[in-house]
Amino acid sequence: MSRLRLTLAGVLVALVTVVSASAAGAPPTLVGTVGPGYTTLVGTVGPGFTIALTRDGKKVTTLKAGKYLLVAADLSAIHNFVLEQESGGKLEKDLTKVPFTGTNVYSITLAKGTYKYYCKPHEATMHGSFTVS
Repeated sequence: MSRLRLTLAGVLVALVTVVSASAAGAPPTLVGTVGPGYTTLVGTVGPGFTIALTRDGKKVTTLKAGKYLLVAADLSAIHNFVLEQESGGKLEKDLTKVPFTGTNVYSITLAKGTYKYYCKPHEATMHGSFTVS
């Protein structure tokens, strides 16, 4: 019986090691969120007019050049999420489109430069930017 426990423990350690190695090799994850509703006493209502790009729960202001996994969460049918490189390159990608709601996941490579993200229908008020070095 103790031999079985040792074998199972060895398998578990090997599995954890493989999973950890896979996670360590994965690109960092960025989360773009657009249009979450606002909370009232009766629940979440309205489209909300907010847009954000975060990494580990913190607003993105600078990143290192390289590969990233970008999760675009569109929570309103009247918004979209666009990522555009303003300087140093030619990236412009509609990560979500009106009237889509849901989540899209992209593997992206960010080169050095200045980037902006915005909602195309409401760009004047719903936008942000960051730099990649």
